[in-house]
Amino acid sequence: MATSGAIRDRLIELTEPLLAQLGYELVDIEWASAARSGVLRMYIDHPAGHSGHIGIEDCEKVSREVSALLDVEDPIPGAYSLEVSSPGFDRVLRIPAHFSRFIGSKVRVELNMARDGRRRYTGTLTAVHPDGIEIEFEQQMVTVPFADIGKARLVA
Repeated sequence: MATSGAIRDRLIELTEPLLAQLGYELVDIEWASAARSGVLRMYIDHPAGHSGHIGIEDCEKVSREVSALLDVEDPIPGAYSLEVSSPGFDRVLRIPAHFSRFIGSKVRVELNMARDGRRRYTGTLTAVHPDGIEIEFEQQMVTVPFADIGKARLVA
């Protein structure tokens, strides 16, 4: 049986190109399996440079297209529900392009492993480099490699 992480990775691989064709950006995917069925949550947004908010029509369109794709590819064992929504104010930052889009914003970064006794940093995202990010945290600059980031999101 595939692990939850492997299913999530496969879902990202399958859906990201489809969403790009439809004119959307995949922000994040959450896969929660349960005994009888699971829940697949997709968070979508317009690509950088596009104005406007994600509306119900956008979510319905993506839901129809993703459902059709998943029916053909069948990457999820068993029954599941698909939920599509906007990323909200506490948007997840998952890939370098997400971080680049929000330079100057307040972020919360959780590391995979503690560094100098700390796993979480909340501060201003000041720069994005090919291998990581810089955050102004408690009046100091902290560099965090992408490989060390477990979770990152905007702070409202």
